[in-house]
Amino acid sequence: MSKSSQSTNFRAVDIDELDEERYQDDANDVPTQIGPDENEIQNLLNVKKTAEALKLLLEQPPFNAGAPEKARVFQLMVRVLSQTKSTEIDSIVQQLSQTQVDTLLKYIYKGFNEPTDSLCGVLLNWHEKVFAATGLGGIMRVMTSRTSV
Repeated sequence: MSKSSQSTNFRAVDIDELDEERYQDDANDVPTQIGPDENEIQNLLNVKKTAEALKLLLEQPPFNAGAPEKARVFQLMVRVLSQTKSTEIDSIVQQLSQTQVDTLLKYIYKGFNEPTDSLCGVLLNWHEKVFAATGLGGIMRVMTSRTSV
C-alpha cells in the first residue's frame, strides 16, 4: 500500500457543522431599507412638494432589493403620482434627468402590469407627459433595460 492512502488528514473536517438541520441563515436576520423613508415622503406630500418627493424616490431606486422592498417603494411612488396635480406633471417631468425619467417610466409600466381602477387614469396621464418629453427613445431604453423596479 502506498503511504498516501494511509493518511487520515481528511478526517479533520467536522461534518456536524455541515448538517442541514443545524444551518442558520444570517442573511435574512436584519431587514434593510434601501429606498427613501416613508415618513420623509409623506412630509413632502403634506406640504405639497410632490416634485421633491418624486425626485427623492427616483434618486436611489431599489434595483437590487428584494420583492418586499420593491413593493414598498412602488406603493410610495403610486402615492406620489396620485397626489400630483395634472397641471404640474409637465413641469415636474422637465425638471428630471434622463435616468430619472427612465426610472419613472419603469414605475409607470410596473403600474400598468398591476392595474387598479383608480391608478390607470393617473398612470396614463403620466405616461402621456413622459412620452411627450422623451419620445420613443425613453420607451426603448426602458424595454431593453435589464434592471427592474
